Amino acid sequence: MNTAPLAERMRPARLDDLCGQEHLTGKKGPLRVALQAGVVPNLILWGPPGSGKTTLANILGNESGLPLRKLSAISAGVSELRKVIDEARINGKLILFIDEIHRFNKAQQDALLGAVEAGEIALIGATTENPGFEVNRALLSRCQTYILKELGEEALSAVLKRTLETDEQLKELEFDIRSTAALFHHAGGDARKLLNLLELLAGMAQNGKVEISDEKVAAVLLHKQAAYDKSGEMHYDVISAFIKSIRGSDPNAAVYWLARMLEGGEEIRFIARRMLILASEDIGNANPTALALATACFQAAEMTGMPEARIILSQCATYLASSPKSNRAYLAIGMAQDTVRKTGDLPVPIHLRNAANSLLKNVGYGSGYQYPHDYPGGFALQEYLPDALRGTVFYDPGQNAREEEIRKFLRSRWADRYGY
Repeated sequence: MNTAPLAERMRPARLDDLCGQEHLTGKKGPLRVALQAGVVPNLILWGPPGSGKTTLANILGNESGLPLRKLSAISAGVSELRKVIDEARINGKLILFIDEIHRFNKAQQDALLGAVEAGEIALIGATTENPGFEVNRALLSRCQTYILKELGEEALSAVLKRTLETDEQLKELEFDIRSTAALFHHAGGDARKLLNLLELLAGMAQNGKVEISDEKVAAVLLHKQAAYDKSGEMHYDVISAFIKSIRGSDPNAAVYWLARMLEGGEEIRFIARRMLILASEDIGNANPTALALATACFQAAEMTGMPEARIILSQCATYLASSPKSNRAYLAIGMAQDTVRKTGDLPVPIHLRNAANSLLKNVGYGSGYQYPHDYPGGFALQEYLPDALRGTVFYDPGQNAREEEIRKFLRSRWADRYGY
């Protein structure tokens, strides 16, 4: 009898058994195409827990025929990496799967570069964090980054159906499926969570019968209240509450949710990075010092480490929560990007073009440009937008003391053009 947890027993071994991620594994999906060509590319798999990152690594190992070696960035160091790389150099190419690759420091990531460049290993890194922030550029540039999505209801239904039909232990039970709404809701797009809940329901079987209903799922969850899980749903709920508390200018709530994350073992870089984003998105020019403080917080917390970093994080969180708020810079870039998507590549006004050589000067590039420093107050009234967007306002300063000063300045320059 297989005593492994249900989620492990049901881990697919072939692409055809995988539910979800069709954009990667479907008939024209890049991973299926690569396998059919006999290639295992260097990959960074970015996605939420339970979306299939480890499973995909196993499948690529199974279907390519290459040996698969697994390391966890939580516990592995440079010496463990070198052992695997040495094995590849002696015995031939293998797949190296690194879970939580974002937890590797720069030295550990750099140790991979030579083997990846030489083609001695096929690297598959899994991460729940944005690899653009957490994986160094040299390594990232040598890997394809694929985004895995949360499993939708259709994929979760397929996982449930496949499990009930194929798991030998569950086939001994009789399932009465009355409703799957609560089951899928609490799975939250995570196949592992779904199967863990199903296993708990199976454990409540009476006379070999298992009822799947919203009421039974609620009863199971009452017996298994979730603590803070930095890789699960609570992780996203608590960080959401933290950010919304700062945005809502409540330093007391902000520091409470910060404490919840710290007590749960959340990564301090994750917390600091979110405050860095918030400093521009939600405070912006209402208090430009907020971004400088958040930047210093990120650097100082990383240099200090826990437990002292908690003080630095608390200082930053309470400062940001107590700061005036403005999202006008955030709205401005959003509107500008939307305009670019709608209007395409409008021509740069000729007086703003770069006259890099005599040929371009002769055709008028840069002609008519007024160098602002040559004019009173360091300002020359001229057009900087494409003609088709003349007078378009993207940045509209907010109603706070700092941005009212900005509005006053802009009005003195651009009142007729932009209506400030």
